[in-house]
Amino acid sequence: MATETLAILILVFSFAILMVLRVGVAFAMGISTVVTMLYLGLPLGVVFQGMVSGTKVFTFMAVPFFILAGELMSAGGISQRLITMANALVGWMHGGAAMVNVVASMFFGGISGSAVADTASLGPIEIQMMTDQGYDKEFSTCLTMASSVQGMLIPPSHNMVIYAVTAGSVSIGSLFMGGFIPGVFLGLALMIYSYFVARWKKYPVSERFNLKNAVVSTYYGLWGLMTIVIIVVGVVGGVMTATESAAIAALWAFIVSVFIYKGITLREFPRVASRAIKTLSLIMVLIAVAYPFGWVISYLGIPKLMASFLLSLTSNKYVLLFLLNILLLLLGMVMSMSSIILILTPIIVPVLESLGVSLVHFGVVMILNLGMGLLTPPVGGVLFIGSAISGIKVGRLTRAMIPFYFVMFLVLMVITYIPAIVTFLPDLLAQGR
Repeated sequence: MATETLAILILVFSFAILMVLRVGVAFAMGISTVVTMLYLGLPLGVVFQGMVSGTKVFTFMAVPFFILAGELMSAGGISQRLITMANALVGWMHGGAAMVNVVASMFFGGISGSAVADTASLGPIEIQMMTDQGYDKEFSTCLTMASSVQGMLIPPSHNMVIYAVTAGSVSIGSLFMGGFIPGVFLGLALMIYSYFVARWKKYPVSERFNLKNAVVSTYYGLWGLMTIVIIVVGVVGGVMTATESAAIAALWAFIVSVFIYKGITLREFPRVASRAIKTLSLIMVLIAVAYPFGWVISYLGIPKLMASFLLSLTSNKYVLLFLLNILLLLLGMVMSMSSIILILTPIIVPVLESLGVSLVHFGVVMILNLGMGLLTPPVGGVLFIGSAISGIKVGRLTRAMIPFYFVMFLVLMVITYIPAIVTFLPDLLAQGR
């Protein structure tokens, strides 16, 4: 057996075994990298140099600022204001509380960029609001979890930043713009489904539309929503880099949370910052270890082998996109989102380029796909948070999620096979320059 072939087997199987043994992804990547390099006789100094090099990328500095901004807005009293704003705008519709749930998640997710933060912050309020109006608790919880995925598509999204850097030569501004329409499209699909469920189960209408309430609630909600404007205008307009806009957005989130909404005090800021640091540490360790892991993957020629293997199955672009989606869905059930992006992106980029698939398009497809993984057992973070908030067991909640999985999968397929949904805004922006 050739040395390279055996090295690939050592890398893949050592990583797989460690994952089965429930070793952390970062440790599994690091250990399998070291074992493979020892077999190949490569200097281990490359590992440590790679870990340093992997975290020195300037664009990655946007990640901690995005996370801090999300934590600040999550703790800063924005949740109730966005729900009030959404209720004034869409609460008058049939199944209004469900519509409010989706729209509030659309607003909040666009600020935090995190499905986990969305569910944890809005979930207790939204689920209680819906159940008080006669909605089934399982339906309320499932809708809250499903709608939270919008936040990973609508900017800012630190996962998009990670994908852009890992894929290479991908514009973060284009990714941000590319996620807008799919994020809204997902929300509309969930609202349409909720409307028919509300009609079928005769759920009530919240209240009649009141223009004054809509104006007032929108005014107070816009202070928080300005975070999105800062990021989009800064990055997409070319005024600031992603890192600079993220830093300014974090500063704005601090001002709004402490001085305008007064949801937190200066004394409470260290607690909020510590939560952001905890989240950041997990991501940065993954980024650091992923660099030498990716270096070994490239050294062994795995991306070319994977591209050749997939293309040997079929040369049909649409079939390959479907296969990649299935692969991502399966991986999303057992691995964290950041780790999948860091490990898989360098491997499948050659395949995408050989098919002529836009990396911006596939980046949005990947984020939505892996977002669904957060709602599935056995490691779905959002699923477990929803279970903890609602008190519904994970197994029961998973069964109740089946119709939502179906709706989200349909949205995924539409976005996959109609690239213009993703590329329209980035292309429009490029023409305007």
